[in-house]
Amino acid sequence: MATIDDVARTAGVSTSTVSYVLSGKRPISAPTRLRVEKAIRELGYRPHAGARALASSRTQVIALMAPLRVDVDVSVIMQFVTGVVTAARTYEHDVLLLTQDDAAGLDRVASGSMVDALVVMDIEDDDPRVPLLATLRQPTVLIGLPHEAAGLSCVDLDFEGAGRLAVRHLSARGHRAVGLVGSPPAVLERHTSYAERILRGFRSEAQALDVQAGHVACESSPSGARAAVDSLLAAVPDVTAVVVHNEVALPFVVSALHDRGLRTPEDVSVLAVCPPEVAESQPVPLSSIDLPAHTIGAVAVEMVMARLDQDHPAETRLLTPRVVDRGSVHDRSAVPEPGVSP
Repeated sequence: MATIDDVARTAGVSTSTVSYVLSGKRPISAPTRLRVEKAIRELGYRPHAGARALASSRTQVIALMAPLRVDVDVSVIMQFVTGVVTAARTYEHDVLLLTQDDAAGLDRVASGSMVDALVVMDIEDDDPRVPLLATLRQPTVLIGLPHEAAGLSCVDLDFEGAGRLAVRHLSARGHRAVGLVGSPPAVLERHTSYAERILRGFRSEAQALDVQAGHVACESSPSGARAAVDSLLAAVPDVTAVVVHNEVALPFVVSALHDRGLRTPEDVSVLAVCPPEVAESQPVPLSSIDLPAHTIGAVAVEMVMARLDQDHPAETRLLTPRVVDRGSVHDRSAVPEPGVSP
């Protein structure tokens, strides 16, 4: 295995010059840099990770806090994780995954020299982690949008915009009574940012368009879906379209509607808010506002690296929601009213 001394001898320079080429801490002339880089390639030299960290004051590690709570869809969480890990590798960074959300774990990781930056998921509207994160020397990016970001960068789908878009999309197709089957009660009780934002957008757009609207929280289980559907039908008996923002409960909600004699889309249209793979994999493919989890994870890493390498100021990026039509939303605007000739 080649050493830094072997590289120095091959390139005809000192070991300190090789170190400066690797770390970028001092300007090196172009011809000398090219000789060193050529020697590194020919010898297959790979600097020791610890040595690289000492040379650059970087660990080449990003911490990702992704709490694995019982009321979240782990498969969707892992799409965010995959996006972060894949993007981090393009920047030659590894990812340290933290699955708890305790402040002690944050402080332990950030107070030493374990990580260069942090990406934090499952953000609440008034998240108790934000004040601590704002004091850290490492840059932090939140996947989510708290009420007060405290100078931290944020990235997410525009969930409030998604709620408004869902109502607009359904209203434009003649639906005047709609429902939202949302996150589990525990997610709402924590005031998780995405759940509150989509509900806020859904309600505000329904009011603006004079559309009758109902919302029910939904446990992520077959029995929870049946109870949610029954509650929604009791609250909005004339409902003709249902927005479902609960990936785990989604197939159970469709099944519960069918068990009550309501076909999709002939009797009740269904519009999901979820990753595209989830909408496409249902027994009846569902139209959806796609949640680009992998993309959001990748953008979070891009924002982290911009702050690390370019001292980029904190910013918020909300990805624009879009509806993908897979045929589960019936256009009622073309249906004549009873007793009216077409």
